[in-house]
Amino acid sequence: MIDLSKETLALNYPCTWIYKLVCHHEKDIKEIVVDVLKTREHSVKESKTSSKGKYKSYSLELLVHNEDDRKELYKLLSDHEHIKMII
Repeated sequence: MIDLSKETLALNYPCTWIYKLVCHHEKDIKEIVVDVLKTREHSVKESKTSSKGKYKSYSLELLVHNEDDRKELYKLLSDHEHIKMII
């Protein structure tokens, strides 16, 4: 079996990156994203709604400049109170 924790992701930066966000359905994803990204250019597309309608998933696409930028964005998004999970 391959131990993926020892593998590194080889990307050519800058590159477009997509974060899959799962949020509470009643929260405005645009407000959440602007709260985290401020004026950084991005696009958000609704993806799916949970079977009971409690959560919605979205695809957040933006340009990341390097690995530190990509990881910092992940941390900022995952720390937001209305984002349930990032895939």
